[in-house]
Amino acid sequence: MAKAPVLTPQAEDFPRWYQDVLAKAELADNGPVRGTMVIRPYGYSLWERMQAEMDARIKEAGAENAYFPLFIPESYLTREAEHVEGFSPELAVVTHAGGKELEEPVVVRPTSETVIGEFMAKWVNSHRDLPLLLNQWANVVRWELRTRIFLRTSEFLWQEGHTAHASEADASAYAHRILLDVYRDFMVNVLAMPVLVGRKTRQERFAGATNTLACEAMMGDGKALQMGTSHELGQNFAKVFDISFQDSAGAQQTAWTTSWGTSTRMMGGLIMCHGDDRGLRIPPRLASTQVVVLAIRDEGGVVDAVRRLGDELRSAGVRVKVDDRTDTSFGRRATDWELKGVPVRVEVGPRDLAAGEVTIVRRDTGEKRQSPIAEVAHRVEMLLQVIQDDLLAEATRRLEERTAEVATIDEAREAAATGFARIPWANLGEEGEAALAEHAVTVRCLQRADGTVPRSEDEDGVVAVVSRAY
Repeated sequence: MAKAPVLTPQAEDFPRWYQDVLAKAELADNGPVRGTMVIRPYGYSLWERMQAEMDARIKEAGAENAYFPLFIPESYLTREAEHVEGFSPELAVVTHAGGKELEEPVVVRPTSETVIGEFMAKWVNSHRDLPLLLNQWANVVRWELRTRIFLRTSEFLWQEGHTAHASEADASAYAHRILLDVYRDFMVNVLAMPVLVGRKTRQERFAGATNTLACEAMMGDGKALQMGTSHELGQNFAKVFDISFQDSAGAQQTAWTTSWGTSTRMMGGLIMCHGDDRGLRIPPRLASTQVVVLAIRDEGGVVDAVRRLGDELRSAGVRVKVDDRTDTSFGRRATDWELKGVPVRVEVGPRDLAAGEVTIVRRDTGEKRQSPIAEVAHRVEMLLQVIQDDLLAEATRRLEERTAEVATIDEAREAAATGFARIPWANLGEEGEAALAEHAVTVRCLQRADGTVPRSEDEDGVVAVVSRAY
């Protein structure tokens, strides 16, 4: 009998546990070039589900998908000084192609504000052309020195939205809509991950932005992970690329733009938020396989029964796999599905079948219950919703229990060793932010006391959420 894979316990070595899950749940491998990754089929099936759920919400917000080039003329980036300065250490630049030196080097896109700005300028002429709401699913390259699969790689997959608006108010409202109605809604209701929303400090803003909004989540070890950002770009890029329009009075105006993105970093967040010492735990709404029906042994019509159950569940709208590989031990197969985090297992053996029953196993709690075969589909459908709700509730309890309200910088630093701290921004300020950074503690976002997004960091009562982060 093959030995079941063993994971390093989280409490012993959380980073090692993470690497073990990547390998043993067959999610991804390191690519041949430092900092790149190969996403394996099971891992990619989860990313496809993320794409589908996010894409539906992005389109509901009015944006349309497009595609822009991987290669960007270097001159495009140098037009916006703050932008190129922010990205210059991470740029990959092509200087030779086709056997000769290029007249102008081209940059492998780190993000697409510049190239999309060039084309927005061509497509926007009148106020009737606005708002222009674009999104693309693509890969980007940011040459990272310290890499970890999904969390920080030199090449990663993402969506990046770019919009142009007739007014600052409209651009700001849309950036907030993406943050709350697209990103937060997806993260809470599909990924079952509670997120804190807020503004980034001046120090943490996206290069060239006037305001950066973010979703921040707590991982199983208490550290923060930035899950998505939405940027108000003001008129910075619009002026550089001449994104202008004629208003209803016939006057020429400069547009206001936004950009926003999420990436395969969310895969890392999914692992670290919900995973346990037995592997992944996938929320049912995200799971590419919600239920696996396992044949314990090929006796007494078991294989035919699991196939019928699979068809019945599939007809009920459940994403299901039938595992009838009885030439591999049941224990090994059950452990593999547990590692992969499939929310529900339905196990069928000869004795159970003879009694007209099956065993239903919850991945999140390990709880096992017997069920009459005739009631499996109904019970599984209800159980999937329970698991979705319970995973969100568990992650929410951890966030609440490991978030401390503090008053001083020393208290914030101490609390950040195990979780988040909330400290009045008036007590911290930019000097305190710099002091915390010396201890690898960063301001994740600025919020109002009630957790909503402030219009400015100068508002009364603004609170800074600080923590260690990935």
